Amino acid sequence: MSYLPVISGAECIRILGKIGFFIRRQSGSHIILRRDDTYTQVTVPNHKTLDRGTLFNIIRSAELSVNEFKELM
Repeated sequence: MSYLPVISGAECIRILGKIGFFIRRQSGSHIILRRDDTYTQVTVPNHKTLDRGTLFNIIRSAELSVNEFKELM
């Protein structure tokens, strides 16, 4: 597994927006993103830093590889 960067929830949302995700709704500090083309829904906590495990699960839920995610950064 490639090295995962330490990023914030807002930065993760910005990166996922590049591939068609949009903010569907928010529940507390968790923001639910959705993509209609190949329907996918991802929950991103709006924290200052995301744990590596949380970020890895977000990337996997978005059907990306770690390298694809890093290229979008």
